[in-house]
Amino acid sequence: MSEPFDLLVIGGGINGAGIARDAAGRGLSVLLVEKDDLAAHTSSASTKLVHGGLRYLEYYEFRLVRESLQEREVLLSNAPHIIWPMRFVLPHHSGLRPAWLLRLGLFLYDHIGGRKLLPPTKSVNLREPPHAMILKPFLKRGFEYSDCWVEDSRLVVLNALDAKERGADIRTRTECTGLAREGDLWRATLHDGASETQISARMVANAAGPWVDQVLQRALHRNTPAHLRLVKGSHLIVPKLWDGAHCYIFQNGDGRICFAIPYEQDFTLLGTTDEAFEGDPNEVAISQDEAAYICASVNEYLATQVRPEDAVSSYSGVRPLYEDAAASASEVTRDYVFEVDDEGGAPILSVFGGKITTFRKLAEHALEKLAVGGKPWTHDARLPGGDMPVAGHAKVVAACAWSGLPEHVLARLVRAYGIRIADIIGSEAAPADLGAEIAPGVFEAELRYLRDVEFARTGEDVLWRRSKLGLHLNEAGRSAIARWFDA
Repeated sequence: MSEPFDLLVIGGGINGAGIARDAAGRGLSVLLVEKDDLAAHTSSASTKLVHGGLRYLEYYEFRLVRESLQEREVLLSNAPHIIWPMRFVLPHHSGLRPAWLLRLGLFLYDHIGGRKLLPPTKSVNLREPPHAMILKPFLKRGFEYSDCWVEDSRLVVLNALDAKERGADIRTRTECTGLAREGDLWRATLHDGASETQISARMVANAAGPWVDQVLQRALHRNTPAHLRLVKGSHLIVPKLWDGAHCYIFQNGDGRICFAIPYEQDFTLLGTTDEAFEGDPNEVAISQDEAAYICASVNEYLATQVRPEDAVSSYSGVRPLYEDAAASASEVTRDYVFEVDDEGGAPILSVFGGKITTFRKLAEHALEKLAVGGKPWTHDARLPGGDMPVAGHAKVVAACAWSGLPEHVLARLVRAYGIRIADIIGSEAAPADLGAEIAPGVFEAELRYLRDVEFARTGEDVLWRRSKLGLHLNEAGRSAIARWFDA
């Protein structure tokens, strides 16, 4: 058996990738294993926001909101290619929360996180364009505030890539099927579908998301109390409902909220739900009731009514929230909680809860809990491709005009890879061989990069996680990309 790793990370979602990156940057030898693709489950099924969580203020989650708002600007600075600002319009509904409460909540939202990069809240007249044509006439006033959009799957991949470039070993489609403590080491059995290997590690970070309790029980060889409340969140993707980049956040009569967000140029993203989940986290899909709930929520506000059958696609995920005995799924804390077991020797840290926005701080706190030395470093560290100004996409696209690629193709590539677009198309002085055009706007050079650098193994990895090309390509295009990986 080879030399033990300092840290074994189980789980290739945002928490696991963030922990692996931070640890590798502190000089630890790190192995991350993920039984499927990176971001294959919860981390690719979010509402795709880097935000403070406005509604969490109602539950007095002030620490979580403050940390999230601070992280919003840190992440925007460090990954401006895959994160960008958006403006959200919150209509005042006279039958729900009073206007003064909305103003107070947004005042806190603007100030408790030390906002620097994003514009503040302002009042808006919903009877004027563009809102007058989009919303129902009974809505007269609202508030517009800032949050950020994120390519959630790519955020995970870029953290894993940065970890790899700092020395970490990243193994996708590799499941940890056995875990046993032997004094000061953990012995882990890994199965990659073809063979079984064993490794040893001094510490384990259990970031397995919906499977975190199962991994903990496997490691401790005893039944442990259930720490998770699994909550399903689903979204609908419908054809674009309005022109313009602004988003809407709608209040529901049950106290929850629903987003309507411009998505992938041609669509609108609607969601999300909060529904208790007790099935297999590998098999998650939107229910008819959820689809109807989402449509009813937005139809309360939108002039153009939406039906479940209008959806061109949908997605669902299971949030592994910490069980805090809250009365309803929507009230369960989104904060993260750690449990460390070091009885008898080598420690295992299990991660419960968390959200995309706070993954970086979660990683710092996880390593602190594991007593890992080294100075925290990720606050000012750009993610791969992110060495560009905030809102600097147009300049990078213009600088790549020499390639002759259509502007919309360059824009997509810059949104995905930032300045690392050069690793795909080369430079004006040394253009790369793009190879065959496998699908409209998708060349072999990009697929090779995704395979060789970004851990992609199948067409699905590319179509639905490394990108959202699956929404834009027809069946022939999707099949061509899948065949390229199968060849």
